[in-house]
Amino acid sequence: MNPIVTVQDAVTAFADYMEPTDAELDAIDREMPVILADIDLLDAHIATLDRTPTELDERRLRRARRRALAARVELVNSVDSGVVA
Repeated sequence: MNPIVTVQDAVTAFADYMEPTDAELDAIDREMPVILADIDLLDAHIATLDRTPTELDERRLRRARRRALAARVELVNSVDSGVVA
């Protein structure tokens, strides 16, 4: 008979080593405006899934697309120019 053991020790044994590094956290912070803009765009798309988009929905989608694109452009420009906020 094989004893039933948990894998908790195996999973948590390396928990300290699995934390993100400071550089990874900084990269996430730099990309956060893009992530939030993409979330807004996704929310705008989800709102129109079960109905025909109204004029207000179309404006919301256009604004969300522009914000997402602007956030991406700003991120790329800050990385290209070497400016890290």
